Amino acid sequence: MAETMMAYPELRHPFEETPIHPPGSTTVLYQGREVTLAETGAGDGLLIRPDDLPSVNGFELKPEGACREEVCIPLNEDVLIRQDGTDWFDLAAFADLVGQPHVADRPAGVWSFAEIPARRESMMVDAMAPDFEVTDRQGNSIGTADLKGRKALIATWSSW
Repeated sequence: MAETMMAYPELRHPFEETPIHPPGSTTVLYQGREVTLAETGAGDGLLIRPDDLPSVNGFELKPEGACREEVCIPLNEDVLIRQDGTDWFDLAAFADLVGQPHVADRPAGVWSFAEIPARRESMMVDAMAPDFEVTDRQGNSIGTADLKGRKALIATWSSW
């Protein structure tokens, strides 16, 4: 007798909990990127190593503050933390400092950050949608570059 196989074995038990990342890790969601950090500091915020900052949100530490492209944000003592002899950058405190919305599922070790207001505002002033690409119902790929110079209504929806 032939053995029955399921087309998508990973969907065999849809309600079975599957790990998001390795144990002890943290996942950060930022602008469509998913970054898994092997090590974070203890505390209420999200303490990351300063070297991980560019891979998480594109900022880098400079003497004038946290900088990304033309935006430099001076930092306060809540953002740069020294804990047990290790320097940490509190990403949640930084988000609070710049008014960046964020949510966390602490038990799962997942944090999600919206775009910082300073970068969102320039997008709103220019009235330009960010570059992205979607697939229509016929399977054709359509990007914002295809709509350049034309008015377009972009409607989005999510079930969650």
